[in-house]
Amino acid sequence: MRHLISLKMPGVDRWDKEIIPRRGLLSVPWRELWRYRDLISLIARRDLTSQYKQTVLGPLWFIIQPVLATVAFSFLFGRLANLGTEYIPHFVFYMGGLVPWNFFADCINKSSHTFTRNSQLFSKVYFPRLAIPLANALTSLAAFAVQFALFLIGLAFYLWRMRCGDSIHLDPNWRIALLPVMLAMVIMLGLGVGLIVSSLTIRYRDLGLIVGFGMQVWMYGSSVIFALERVPVHLRSLIALNPMVPIIEGFRCAFLGHGLVTRAEFAVSFCICTTLFFVGLILFNRTEQSAMDAV
Repeated sequence: MRHLISLKMPGVDRWDKEIIPRRGLLSVPWRELWRYRDLISLIARRDLTSQYKQTVLGPLWFIIQPVLATVAFSFLFGRLANLGTEYIPHFVFYMGGLVPWNFFADCINKSSHTFTRNSQLFSKVYFPRLAIPLANALTSLAAFAVQFALFLIGLAFYLWRMRCGDSIHLDPNWRIALLPVMLAMVIMLGLGVGLIVSSLTIRYRDLGLIVGFGMQVWMYGSSVIFALERVPVHLRSLIALNPMVPIIEGFRCAFLGHGLVTRAEFAVSFCICTTLFFVGLILFNRTEQSAMDAV
């Protein structure tokens, strides 16, 4: 049975808004999302301010977290395990892996709880439900911008040291122009996986509990803590099937001049990111129609 809810403005002879259930799996309300762009921006600003509200250091945690992780990785995996590369400073090597990875992980962690954390808001106010994951992606992008700026400062410092005669080999190159493509791939992959998890957690609540553990396992297989050149040749193609590996290797190859990624691996990663994004959209569109009855 089809239900129709109509809103009529006082003193107007025509209907101003009609809310009907969407039947198409890919009927994403892009025009409606554009009309609600101010709401998306407002939600993103709210999340940014509330995330570090009543904290001592506030937004400085955007910098402290990746710096502490980079220092720990540099000591444990760089010096003790010797998993880095010979002529790349540990700071920029591990920071070059953590910056795109943190962006990806943050997108998943925030969008995977879309229905469970916003159930009260969804039950009271109408707006495109996809606005919440998009706002989460904006907050993750803001954190990425801060950490990326820190990475560039470290890169500039070591480039200066290289020109002063230190035995450092860094070679930023034209592949930096592909950064928007890599960011788009990270957003599609993060949102796609996050939308899939958020859709499934409506029925299987324990999935939300294993997201953190799953992200840790995924990180260890994404060449964040090791250079792909350290992997045996016969295993590199298998590891490259992880869509984050070509992105991280491409990021390092662009800014550091060291990274193993082929055009075919990059193309396969792009296809996987796109496919997961559309699968996430399909599940999300299908779930939002009855999500409030199950939450």
